[in-house]
Amino acid sequence: MNRTTHLTLALAACAAPGLAAACACGCGVFDVGTSSMFPTGTGGMVFIEQDFMDQNQNWSGTASAAALNNSDQRIRTNFWTMGAQYTFTRSWSVAVEVPYWDRLFDTIGDTGTLGTFNHSAQGDVRVKGIYTGLSPDLSTGITFGVKLPTGDSTYANFDPDTEIGTGSTDLLLGAYHLDRFGADSSWSWFANAQWEQPVAHKAIYRPGAEIDAVVGTYYRGWNFGGSVRITPVLQIEGAYRRHDGGTLGQPQDSGYTRAFLTPGIELDTGNVRIYADVANAVYTNSSGNQLMARTLFKLNISAAF
Repeated sequence: MNRTTHLTLALAACAAPGLAAACACGCGVFDVGTSSMFPTGTGGMVFIEQDFMDQNQNWSGTASAAALNNSDQRIRTNFWTMGAQYTFTRSWSVAVEVPYWDRLFDTIGDTGTLGTFNHSAQGDVRVKGIYTGLSPDLSTGITFGVKLPTGDSTYANFDPDTEIGTGSTDLLLGAYHLDRFGADSSWSWFANAQWEQPVAHKAIYRPGAEIDAVVGTYYRGWNFGGSVRITPVLQIEGAYRRHDGGTLGQPQDSGYTRAFLTPGIELDTGNVRIYADVANAVYTNSSGNQLMARTLFKLNISAAF
């Protein structure tokens, strides 16, 4: 398969009402990507990805807030994802992503004592179809699928919105477009967006619906002999998440709008590609008090077959 660059929007936020523990994590945004995750011909791809997020700053509205306003003090997460994608025809592909999370959670309990909890478990599996029959060159596509409630949502020391799994079944619907520009077509641009809508959930917790989008550009790269190529990438990423619901959903301390500026680089060695980026928050507007990560890190290794 002919792929050029990889991007996945990495972004999440955590919330807490006053001194109640809560953390609304919009981790579906990891699923928004650039051309390396979209089919350009028949064949398959497998990948493994690590994302790192350290939510250690309390935020309210568009500014940082006092840590004492939030009983949740820190949420540090390593996200590991294994995935596969296969294109059967020029119009149809299927993709599967299986995540595994390792999370540290510092929170102040009812007695005023800081507690630290560590938990690792499988996250919510995503299954998607991709339709690329809208244009002759496969540059425009529609994605659709489901997020399954396979993640652990019952760990006793986490709140419903801190759990690794949301306990909900979500519908996924997105669209993307890729194109080139410049006199010699040495530059490319892309746009990708996805809507995630919970349709079945627990009575105690309904995660907020979320829209994630990315617009970016990349240079065709520099060749270093043979098939080795280095490609710089620059993205503007954004997300909008609605308030959570349910009896323990804490709607007053969940929901946000965020934007990131994300430089990245890809090393292409033929069938194997290594991609890394650093997302830097440039705008945050959150409801109530929420723990935010200001910088997000990503590493993706993929192989085409």
